[in-house]
Amino acid sequence: MVMMSFYTKDDIHRYISEIRLLLAETVEEMSDAKALEIIEGYVFSKDRSQACSHEENFALVERLFLSLRKEMDILQPFVDDNSITEIMVNGKDKVFVEKNGQIHQIPLAFDSTEDLEELIRRIAGRVQREINELNPIVDARLSDGSRVNAVYRNVALNGPILTIRKFPERIMSMRDFILNDTLPLEAANFLRVLVKCGFNCFVSGGTSSGKTTMLNVLAQLIPSDERVIVIEDSAELQIDQLDNIVRMECRNANVTGKGAVDMSQLVKASLRMRPDRIIIGEVRGGEVFDMINAMNTGHSGSLSTGHANSISGMIKRLEAMFMQSVDFPVNAIRSQICEGIDVIIHMSRMKDGSRKVIEIAELDSIQNGEITTNTLYDIERGLTGNKLIHREKLKEVSNCDTGLLGI
Repeated sequence: MVMMSFYTKDDIHRYISEIRLLLAETVEEMSDAKALEIIEGYVFSKDRSQACSHEENFALVERLFLSLRKEMDILQPFVDDNSITEIMVNGKDKVFVEKNGQIHQIPLAFDSTEDLEELIRRIAGRVQREINELNPIVDARLSDGSRVNAVYRNVALNGPILTIRKFPERIMSMRDFILNDTLPLEAANFLRVLVKCGFNCFVSGGTSSGKTTMLNVLAQLIPSDERVIVIEDSAELQIDQLDNIVRMECRNANVTGKGAVDMSQLVKASLRMRPDRIIIGEVRGGEVFDMINAMNTGHSGSLSTGHANSISGMIKRLEAMFMQSVDFPVNAIRSQICEGIDVIIHMSRMKDGSRKVIEIAELDSIQNGEITTNTLYDIERGLTGNKLIHREKLKEVSNCDTGLLGI
């Protein structure tokens, strides 16, 4: 996008107001081509346009068009660009995008802090969320499935912050993971067996490491005749191969502080829905208690994710979240986690921007008061040759070919 140096911010604000009045209520019904034609005529009718370059005039036309016609304002071209996976706005004049795993600053700025705040309020309003000085943080989901986080300027010191995490239109598959070198064929086949046989799998990793994508891929391996309950804070999983699926999303409180529905409530509700499997988008707090309980009460094959820098770090985080929820002895908590989660898959975002499976480990037992693990795969060795210790679920599923994998 060409930056405008001749037209001032006051000019642009005035022109936006004037063009809104000119088009009035017809702007919604008008085609993009017609709206663009009217805006061009408006801009080139101004005396100032004669003193501006061709590029500056058309940059103004584009700015007015995006403000009037596109829900994401000046960010719309980057939202529409499928090669961009993340858009980060740090105040009105610092805009970054992630493309092909690399982050770049782009020469783009909002005309004012108020313009950026207005965009954030519009986004929040479309999903029935509210953001203001009393409610300065919002998590939302756009109509295309993209995830939005916004922070108001009263807590963000360098101005309003807007982050948009985009998801690919085409759902990635295990084959894509193999072709992209996210994990090798033998590890992919190993995970196929684990999911088919109903092992409870937990995906860990840092921010933007590919946890949600891995959860999507694992969900595709669930047999089509099973009933699956999906629970998310903000819906972002793309699961379309299952017919018998229930999807639930948390809800924030309204302006009076009522009506909130949290993850823990939804997990409890899901247990009354006769699920074969439960998928929890991400555990962040007390809901880990209900998730582990579900895993320990016959709901095998459950899937979830969590933030951590390693498998051992994820186990420690699960213990801490569990302790925040209930007053249990730590040994009992570790026993519950070890009994509930069968396997942890750890993802990482590499320096070149690629995402890879770093380690797959089985939770083994409690020794000297700590949960021990059995490493089945790591990025250096591939499949380690270690046998699964807890093999009961392998016997419960017929036609589960484990001989080739040596498990």
